Amino acid sequence: MSERTFLEEITIRSIGVIEQSTLEISKGLTVLSGETGAGKTMILTALNLILGGKSDSALIRKGSERLVASGKFAVPKGSENLFEDLVVEDGQLIITRTVNSDGKSKATSNGVNVTAAMLNSVASYLVEVHAQSANQSISKSSRQRELLDRFAQLDLTDYTSVLNAFQEMKTRISALTKAIADKEKELSALTEFSSAFNKLKPKAGEVGEIDSEISRLSSVHELGMSTQEALAAISNEDSGALICLAHAKRSLEKAKEMDPSLEAIYQQISESFFTLDDANIALNSYVSSLEADPQRLEALHARKAELTVFIKRFSNLGNSGDIEENLKELILKFANSADAIADLNGGDERLDQLNSELKEIKRKLLSVAQEVSAQRLKAANMLSNAVTKEIQALSMPHASFIIQVSSPDYNIPKESDFSVHGCDEVSMFIQAHKDAPLVPIAKGASGGEMSRVMLALEVVIASTHPIGTYVFDEVDAGVGGKAAIEVGRRLHELSKHAQVIVVTHLPQVAAWADSHFVVTKNNDGTVSQSDVQKVEGESRVQEIARMLAGLDESSSAREHATELLALKV
Repeated sequence: MSERTFLEEITIRSIGVIEQSTLEISKGLTVLSGETGAGKTMILTALNLILGGKSDSALIRKGSERLVASGKFAVPKGSENLFEDLVVEDGQLIITRTVNSDGKSKATSNGVNVTAAMLNSVASYLVEVHAQSANQSISKSSRQRELLDRFAQLDLTDYTSVLNAFQEMKTRISALTKAIADKEKELSALTEFSSAFNKLKPKAGEVGEIDSEISRLSSVHELGMSTQEALAAISNEDSGALICLAHAKRSLEKAKEMDPSLEAIYQQISESFFTLDDANIALNSYVSSLEADPQRLEALHARKAELTVFIKRFSNLGNSGDIEENLKELILKFANSADAIADLNGGDERLDQLNSELKEIKRKLLSVAQEVSAQRLKAANMLSNAVTKEIQALSMPHASFIIQVSSPDYNIPKESDFSVHGCDEVSMFIQAHKDAPLVPIAKGASGGEMSRVMLALEVVIASTHPIGTYVFDEVDAGVGGKAAIEVGRRLHELSKHAQVIVVTHLPQVAAWADSHFVVTKNNDGTVSQSDVQKVEGESRVQEIARMLAGLDESSSAREHATELLALKV
């Protein structure tokens, strides 16, 4: 867990009923409990904004001009590259999002302005949110494949590399096939271009260098006058700056011996004298080299004219774009021209050779794709069994969780089968009992069951590839008694691998927490800083008892609360 990011602090101002609140959140399992409507789900709303979610002025507390949500994340050393679009300082990433009453929002990363899209792009590295609405994303096949691949720790690098090689070769063959149809015209154009390039031998950045030298040679007289005036001001024997500085330096040499406090001033003047002397030498050298060279100036103008004609004649960009960019494009074109000419001269023989290479690449692509499918199938069986075991202990005793991996017929593969993610379709199902039909997970589970399925998935996956922080809301919906204790136990198990934050009404879940916050409302229905309290010891027993009995004082509930808290020991 030390190798993962985690949420250290979240600050909320003027969101919903929340006036102001700051929660310092530790590692392990953190629980938020409190009365209905007290704002426990504030962390979900605030985190959604912090992670680049859509801003909505309706979230702003009545009577306020804007809302503020800020999260401080610890970023372990070596993980900074994951957040290259944001600013990480001293291992901390502080994201702040404000939304004004007119709906406009602003986001900053350690004080530097960023976009909501930038925040959204790194959200998956920071927090995994599970609310009933968020859980609907698992209905997407892409999300199901992503979860399976995360469990399998699947590395698609080899597959992607071969797929790219395959696509590049196809593009090359397509271009050659088209070129062969107009071979003579293409060869003539390429040969003419190569000949012109070899004759001119242009270099990247050359036009800018020519412009600078033309500017200097065209202004020799003006430059000479300016530099001579500067030299006079520096080295004039009567009033030049060097003479004055030398005099000041000599004047302070004896004085500083009488008063040491003058030493620093003397050193400053000495440094200025030597700096100016260096400038004087450099300026004299410049003046000596400054002379009119009409022949050189004429040659430069001629060279620039040749380059301009060459660029206009051969660049695909024509008169558009920067002249240096046009020249870079032509230099790159020349670098590839030899291969292009060889391809054209090779004609059908060259095309046959490339098709042979494509066939070999396709064979390799088929092999690595089959290996990816085999790894997914193996991982699907393992994940199905592990998640089934978990959900059966979570008040779904007869249910099974089944993952199917559908692969194409690799004996007659189609190019359309090969996507950037491989050739497989991943589908997740719930089976209510042994002989029941398989039902897609989004249709076969209620909101509460879906939350428990997601909890089971994350508990299993986190042991191999955890996210930094998990947030669960309503994971305990429709659960009570022994099943609720199992929910708490699994949340605690997940917190061994990652930071877990849970909003809950169930004392059986809250009892497993490492940190427990209670949110209460004022008489006017608002929640301020003082209304979010961390409970420990006796006050925690009292909160668990309240959650059990719905009463502030109940001796039997207190006994039961003590028993629940002992489960974790």
